[in-house]
Amino acid sequence: MLIDPVEKAKEVEKVAVKNSERKYYRLVRPARFYGGIASSDCSGCNLRCVFCWSNDLAREGKIGNFYSPEQVLEALKKCAEKFNYSQLRLTGNEPTIGRKHLLKLLELIDQTNYSFILETNGILIGHDKSYAKDLSKFDCLHVRVSIKGTNEEEFNKLTLAKPESFQLQLNALKNLLDQGVPFHPAVMLSFSTKENYERFLGRIKEIDKSLEGEVEEEYVFLYPHVVKRLNKARIKPLITYSPNNLPSRLI
Repeated sequence: MLIDPVEKAKEVEKVAVKNSERKYYRLVRPARFYGGIASSDCSGCNLRCVFCWSNDLAREGKIGNFYSPEQVLEALKKCAEKFNYSQLRLTGNEPTIGRKHLLKLLELIDQTNYSFILETNGILIGHDKSYAKDLSKFDCLHVRVSIKGTNEEEFNKLTLAKPESFQLQLNALKNLLDQGVPFHPAVMLSFSTKENYERFLGRIKEIDKSLEGEVEEEYVFLYPHVVKRLNKARIKPLITYSPNNLPSRLI
């Protein structure tokens, strides 16, 4: 059965969210991306991407511990101070699940000097315009919308979700734009032809012409468990990279 990612988010939220607390399977770690960033890995996602590096239990929200927004920020700040980072992020699964938790965390970060990068598949922001409006309140925020493939067919193959849900990711770009939220699109291109990518660029130019020049290219990193997942799905990417040998432009 194909996943309805909006309904899947509700299902996962019952397991991974408790009032304003959210499950994290790894509370904090330093990461080399964005020039260096303190990162927290949350549990629970509403897609099942065949190239995902998170494990199955984490994607279902079935591992990890519950933490309050205050506890998450404290851990992120300690990591940032230790490594002299100016940026914080949530990653690992889908941070927009648990809206109350995320908005409270952003409220707290807005009272610091840190910048915050929200890495999201955009589904819930595209589904509900009010989510983008809520996010517009925070000066600390930049949103990275990670789009899974360049069209409905690729999205379906890569995420196991209903193909029509691909449009929700594009809707997220428009909703964020309309509300003045700083953001940029990223797109998984390991499985896409040049022609499909060009068509994708045409679609986002219809939202706003400036978006074409802001697209971040995303590719599969061949962690051992990712290789196993791809083999099981019998999907072979066109372009991949070893996590130990990434081009500087992807970091």
